[in-house]
Amino acid sequence: MKQRSVLVVLFDGIQSLDVTGPLEVFAGASGFPEVAYELRTASLDGAPVRSSSGLVLVPDGSLADATTPHTLLVPGGGGTRDPAPGLIDWLRLHGPRPERLVSVCSGALLLAAAGQLDGHRVTTHWNLCDHLARSYPAVEVDPEPIFVRDGRLATSAGVTAGIDLALALVEEDHGREVALTVARHLVVFLRRPGNQSQFSAQLTAQTARREPLREVQHWITEHPGEDLSVESLAARARLSPRHFARAFQAETGMTPGRYVDRVRLEQARRLLEDTTDGVTGIARTCGYGTPEAMRRAFLKALGTGPAEYRRRFSSRPAGDPATTTKQRTH
Repeated sequence: MKQRSVLVVLFDGIQSLDVTGPLEVFAGASGFPEVAYELRTASLDGAPVRSSSGLVLVPDGSLADATTPHTLLVPGGGGTRDPAPGLIDWLRLHGPRPERLVSVCSGALLLAAAGQLDGHRVTTHWNLCDHLARSYPAVEVDPEPIFVRDGRLATSAGVTAGIDLALALVEEDHGREVALTVARHLVVFLRRPGNQSQFSAQLTAQTARREPLREVQHWITEHPGEDLSVESLAARARLSPRHFARAFQAETGMTPGRYVDRVRLEQARRLLEDTTDGVTGIARTCGYGTPEAMRRAFLKALGTGPAEYRRRFSSRPAGDPATTTKQRTH
């Protein structure tokens, strides 16, 4: 049995779920035969730390006494805004040593300050992506995915995305079935793909100020299978197509076409995950028209086709007769 050690860095102002979420994933995986993670936590001086919620976490020891782990995990939290210089110095010295270097949420700011992200593609909480990119121009910041793998480096978006990333690491270490069983045990169903957007279509776009445009946004969400051309939507808003397109983008931050694409993709993903509806029917319901059109949209946005997406991320257990029958039919 190959044992992999995981060391989690603790500091005052930490987000407790950034710590406990990944640890629960690794601990759950360790319940399987032939799977073993040695889990340890350490603060700079070995003293307890207080999380942003007030929860006190007692580390196993100090960073000074910690041996080099297989996976070094740096959580986020309000404490990343003004970190102790000694913590940054420790990360600068020890960050290059583990086989895997991982950050959750704003933990990426600590790694960036320690020079560990230069030249790498990374992500963090959507609200911090602009700050990270401006403060560290040598870092390639991608605000969209819930987590990003770049060689030995792995970074994730906010809070629960750390669980998704930990599940992906367990799958990398011990296979898909172990990761999926842990996910079901934690009642997070199956792990989300790393390139899934941090936001739903409605959260990504701003809410329009003018009521006719807001009504169009809601109508798109509720009727993804309808004619959602600019001409049709403009008529619903009682505006000319040119005026509508310009006003929609100005007030929501994205073009009507991009908003429609996101709504349709989000609805199709949800139906593939939560229902046994056939791919042909889902394509029609979500406005793609044909399975091939939906497949092209999935490949472009997620890097995988609808059938593979359902196989990996359906909330039904693997081998469910209903899911299997529908997939074979379509």
